[in-house]
Amino acid sequence: MSRVRRLLRPRYLVTAAVAGAVLVGFGLYWFQPWKLWQDETVREAAPGVSAPGGGTASQEPGGGAGERTGAAEPKALARGSFISHEHATRGSVQVLELADGSRVLRLTDLDTSNGPDLRVWITDAPVKEGTAGWRVFDDGKYVSLGKLKGNKGDQNYAIPADVRLDDFGSVSIWCDRFDVSFGAAELKAV
Repeated sequence: MSRVRRLLRPRYLVTAAVAGAVLVGFGLYWFQPWKLWQDETVREAAPGVSAPGGGTASQEPGGGAGERTGAAEPKALARGSFISHEHATRGSVQVLELADGSRVLRLTDLDTSNGPDLRVWITDAPVKEGTAGWRVFDDGKYVSLGKLKGNKGDQNYAIPADVRLDDFGSVSIWCDRFDVSFGAAELKAV
């Protein structure tokens, strides 16, 4: 019997080692803990801000910059300031209407933690302080404006033309992987 135990023991150790390596690999992929120490700073120009040389620079919602002359300054439709949820978050948000009628969500001085699968959402959920507000943003209507470009800085997100802003009153930096808000801002009409 002891001979059988000696033969089985290495198999158990190898099986346990392989299973442990698979679990560690999956955990690293899923949680991506290294992102806690990596910051991504984005400094996009505000759409329609005057550029050197007399024209106005425009930041296209898709990320390309162009030059326009004689363009009207963007009109602020709504504003808000971020509060912290799962992670410390600060900064401000504006909904801007451009001269061509398109709308852009502008994040200014954003500062939050980095994380896996972060998104920028506009939602109909009320912004609540504390843990009561962490998970409410996917309970009702929301529109994802795309992946968060960086956890720090200034950035622009195109708002689809078919989105009725009256239906949405908040913005969330949403972790889609863990269904939790890193931070959120209530949008107040200007």
